[in-house]
Amino acid sequence: EDLRRYRPDIVFGADLIAGFPTETEEMFVNSLRLVEACGLTWLHVFPYSPRPGTPAAKMPPVPAHEIKTRAARLRAAGAAAVQRFLASEKGAVRTVLVEREGFGHTPHHAGIRLDTDVPAGVIVPVEVTGMTGGELSGCALPQAAP
Repeated sequence: EDLRRYRPDIVFGADLIAGFPTETEEMFVNSLRLVEACGLTWLHVFPYSPRPGTPAAKMPPVPAHEIKTRAARLRAAGAAAVQRFLASEKGAVRTVLVEREGFGHTPHHAGIRLDTDVPAGVIVPVEVTGMTGGELSGCALPQAAP
């Protein structure tokens, strides 16, 4: 809350493990609630897999099918969060690092396709004009002369 008060446009991500040993459905639902309550946008979801020799490998496991289902549910929550975030960006002007001709990333880690030719390695202001699938589209704005 403090960070969002000082930086209202801040975006957060998280790495989440689905199906860690002893995880109950209630614990898992709390993870889903956390995604929403914290306003997480970018999720990296990993299904738990045991690593020999670790304490977790000796704990009571969650059934494999349940791990897969929970990971899918977390990924769906993450995909919905990304879509909400991308839709909210329309009309914003973002500084974009062009990584290859016609494509770059905003400071919020959103991929963006440019409708103008801008060479790779350039940082340009871009007006976000829309979104397609999981990425933004935008138009590079003219830059002031140095």
